[in-house]
This record gives sequence, structure tokens and C-alpha cells, in this order.
Amino acid sequence: MEETKPAKRKPVFKKVDQLKPDTKGHTLVGKVVSSKMVLQKARPDGIQVRQMRIAECLVGDETGTIIFTARNDQVDLMTTGATVILRNAKIDMFKGSMRLAVDKWGRVEVTEPASFAVKEENNLSLVEYELIDVNELANAGAREVVSVVEK
Repeated sequence: MEETKPAKRKPVFKKVDQLKPDTKGHTLVGKVVSSKMVLQKARPDGIQVRQMRIAECLVGDETGTIIFTARNDQVDLMTTGATVILRNAKIDMFKGSMRLAVDKWGRVEVTEPASFAVKEENNLSLVEYELIDVNELANAGAREVVSVVEK
């Protein structure tokens, strides 16, 4: 009996301005505007000592920019001016703002330089989001409707 593997889907590339909070599975092409190391420390991992590195990189395309959190080997790929493809990226929320990340299920690849100019004025990581309770909001709206009907 032969096993048939499902056909691989073509990736759907997204633009930075299409990213929404707490979503995942994004594939996008972006240029690295800047990269800043925020954490570098040694971590004992069994016999050898493993280096743990985290860098915050501003990446963007012609629609906007977002902060990408690069971890360990990803830090070396995120050099200023490089064009990268982020596969299976996800949006993490950090202090109410969006951050892009690629975990072990995704991939960061350096590709040939892109021809677009990065739109740095539209930084999605500067937008602060607040989690609200939908039920509470619906009940507040119902009270307003009731008070209008009573008048």
C-alpha cells in the first residue's frame, strides 16, 4: 500500500500592514532596518555551556515595519540591510504591542536584496492594544439601549 503525501501548498506572502495581534502562520519578505542585541548570556546545557542570544530587529516592507525578536542563530542572519524571508512567523504580544517571532516550527532565510523602500513611518510595534472583555462591552451596550428606550 502506497502512502500519498499531500501536495505542498504554495506560501501566501503577507505584507507587514496585514499583520494582526495573536495570529500565526505568516510568510513575509522584509528588509532589516536595524538590529540591537538585548540579551546575551551563557546557559549551562548538560556538559557544554550554550550561548543564549536575543536581538530586537526592526524589519519592514513597503507597507510598514514591525519589531522582530531574533533568537540564537537567527541573530546572525538579521544584519542591517539584509533581505529576509520569514516563514511560519507568529505575532507575540509584549506589553500591549505586537512583535514578530519565528519559533522552531518556522524558518528565517536570507534572500537576494529586495527592490522596495521600507516605509518606516508605519511601525506596527508602536501601536498599543488593550484586551477588553467582549461580554462586559455587550452588557454595557445593552444598558445604554435600555436607558434610551426608557427616556
